[in-house]
Amino acid sequence: MSLVRCFVAVDVEDPAIVSKVAAVQQQLEAAGAKLKLVELENLHLTLRFIGEIPRELAERVVEALRGVEFAPFTVRFVGLGAFPNPRRPRVIWVGVEEGARELSELSEKVNSALAKLKLPKPDEEFTPHLTVARVKSGVGSLPRIIEEGRSLEFGSMLVDRIRLKKSTLTSRGPIYETLLEVRARGV
Repeated sequence: MSLVRCFVAVDVEDPAIVSKVAAVQQQLEAAGAKLKLVELENLHLTLRFIGEIPRELAERVVEALRGVEFAPFTVRFVGLGAFPNPRRPRVIWVGVEEGARELSELSEKVNSALAKLKLPKPDEEFTPHLTVARVKSGVGSLPRIIEEGRSLEFGSMLVDRIRLKKSTLTSRGPIYETLLEVRARGV
């Protein structure tokens, strides 16, 4: 049985935001920790990670997501942060200041649509964030960079579509392919 690794996301493609993320990634790279930076073409806000599922179920996911309706809204990216915390960073992210509530509501709509397919609920509560790096080992000056970047402005973008993405893991990083795009009402 062939499996498809997939997730539902809002792609971050605004060139101004992407270039600010690239600048921060350069700073992070110079921090002295071993990092895996998120490729700039793969930047996204994950609404729901689904994981590896049979191809037939992926086709049913596509059908379920076609029914998700939402109005366009704006998100504004501000500040650096880390999971579990800045002193012991494992995931470094950019925060969502405006549009966090709408992203949470959209995530709930996605989860409701997928609940009909008996997919297991997400393990963790949804926290809107834009992952920019994963820390493999060491910390170096990451805590200082994260602290200094707490109020960094990255810009705003319109959320007017969500995508079901297929993720193929490779030694050089994941390769994403869009399986479905759902546009907001009126778009």
